[in-house]
Amino acid sequence: MLVEAPNPQNITGVVLAGGKARRMGGEDKGLVELAGQPLVAWIIESLRPQVQDLMINANRSHERYASYGYQVIADAMADFQGPLAGVAAALAVVRTPWIITVPCDGPYLAPDLVQRLCAALVEQEAELAVASDGARLQPVYALIPQALAPSLEAFLASGERKVERWYAQHRTAIAAFADRPNCFANINSVEDLERLRQG
Repeated sequence: MLVEAPNPQNITGVVLAGGKARRMGGEDKGLVELAGQPLVAWIIESLRPQVQDLMINANRSHERYASYGYQVIADAMADFQGPLAGVAAALAVVRTPWIITVPCDGPYLAPDLVQRLCAALVEQEAELAVASDGARLQPVYALIPQALAPSLEAFLASGERKVERWYAQHRTAIAAFADRPNCFANINSVEDLERLRQG
């Protein structure tokens, strides 16, 4: 698969905000506030300097998300099918050869997230790259080429939804972030939010 090597000028950042947020009582997680601004605003502030463009994958609150000035895309699949549905929606419309995916509930993105993912992909001669906090993979922090759109569409059409299972079909580089594991701190529940607000 011949794909232009990734660099900040040919990557679109994709904020995945399309989930149900069951453990947040169904509240739209990307719009939950931390220190006076919605989580999605924290993500945009951290990711925007690292990429050519941004888009937001959301299945509700489209007007609120659109107010940030970036394209908002919904899953093509109904009923909140998980992060890969958001990735597939982004790959279907993106104008750059690469995307970087990040979740909307991780407000402390590493300032060199894109740089490290790109370096890992090139060094390990892989098709895509995924972050690791040193103890385990962080599968929704990933660098994915638009060229894999057909592969992902076929995977989803087969009924599969598990992110790691799709990655296993491709050469996957691991980008190490053991020196800054806190950059993956995320907010999955009301308890998580309160802990971050107090910390």
